[in-house]
Amino acid sequence: MSETAGHTGLRGTATAVVHESYAFACMRCGHGWEQSYEIEHHTDADGQEFVRYVADGRVVPSPLSRPSCHNCDGHIVRIMRAGQVSSVRSAAERRDHRIPPAGPVEVAQVPAPSKEPHHWHLSDLLHPFQRKAG
Repeated sequence: MSETAGHTGLRGTATAVVHESYAFACMRCGHGWEQSYEIEHHTDADGQEFVRYVADGRVVPSPLSRPSCHNCDGHIVRIMRAGQVSSVRSAAERRDHRIPPAGPVEVAQVPAPSKEPHHWHLSDLLHPFQRKAG
């Protein structure tokens, strides 16, 4: 789910700083985004350890506690490992930029409709759903 880049230089009272990145997808509106965090490990005056998440230089709530969509503020958000959103966007861009093949286009011949209308029976409609006794 995360991508750990390792320890970096310590800031302030942090005993360790770890970089992690996550991908997010909103199940309400379909918006996807990625965010990197610096996770600072601290010890308070009572000796209790706690962590602080920093994104873009700002202290933010843990993305694992209750993420919200940047687009619709929805809280039904799927958290994935880093790179998931960017890989889907790259695939979509490649698909949208395909060059159609050159040359003549062949059109399949469609048989002319029958002059007599087909009379449907209930057994015709149920046939695909019937099981063979075995």
